[in-house]
Amino acid sequence: MGNNESLGFVETMGLVAAIEAADAMVKAARVRVKTVGNADGGLLSVICEGDLASCKAAVDAGKTAAERVGEFVRSNVIPRPDGDTEHLVTEHIEGITEAKVAPPKRQAGRKDGEGKEKK
Repeated sequence: MGNNESLGFVETMGLVAAIEAADAMVKAARVRVKTVGNADGGLLSVICEGDLASCKAAVDAGKTAAERVGEFVRSNVIPRPDGDTEHLVTEHIEGITEAKVAPPKRQAGRKDGEGKEKK
């Protein structure tokens, strides 16, 4: 994480709300979903990183999306966290794993629907 990057957090109850929040966060602002934490009792935390303004916009969008489809619990933005805080988030919170989901890559020059198998 760069020196000017911030962390944004959206905590939800349940997987559907967390996925909806993560999707809204990356669509609303220039952020990367860094981790998704699974806490006890069905709580899930979506954590993003980016510049401060982007994290704020992403967290607002994630909160709105989670409220729409499920249960939003809480949110927070930490501007330029200290390295020890970053270490705490990625290494010491049980159940948090690096997000491994990336958007599919499009082939150059291919239109939607091309290349699908015919039944």
